[in-house]
Amino acid sequence: MSNKDLADEYFDAVWSEHYDPGKIRELTSPNLVFRYPMHGEFHGPDAVIAILDSFRESLPDLKFWATDEPLEAGDYIIARWEGGGTHTGKAITELPHGGPIPAGSGRKLFFSGVSVLKFHDGKIIEDIGQEGALDGHLQLGAVTPNTPSN
Repeated sequence: MSNKDLADEYFDAVWSEHYDPGKIRELTSPNLVFRYPMHGEFHGPDAVIAILDSFRESLPDLKFWATDEPLEAGDYIIARWEGGGTHTGKAITELPHGGPIPAGSGRKLFFSGVSVLKFHDGKIIEDIGQEGALDGHLQLGAVTPNTPSN
């Protein structure tokens, strides 16, 4: 299976409505590094799954999708995506910046980003992303805009 095929399966297992922790464990290295500004940094598939489970408990309709064909460069796959969900679930308390957000705020979340996956021996060893974290935090009410005084 090509790295692109593995990346497609991984993105589907992590970010689509077909969320699949077992598939995440299958496709990733035990030493996986997962880092996104909105979530922080996590090591190993179980830590990643724990934060994803929590995020999905807060936003049950969470879904992201690719916006372009992923690019492949050696051991890397680079993909652009967008998506979001509605905060109808539990309180969001695990944000590295801002928050917490009380349960069921009803706030809509929509943002985009780029993920870079690194592969080694047929496994994903890094998922490093850059997303519109500030946009997401503002939409959820985790941070508030600074209004200049005149």
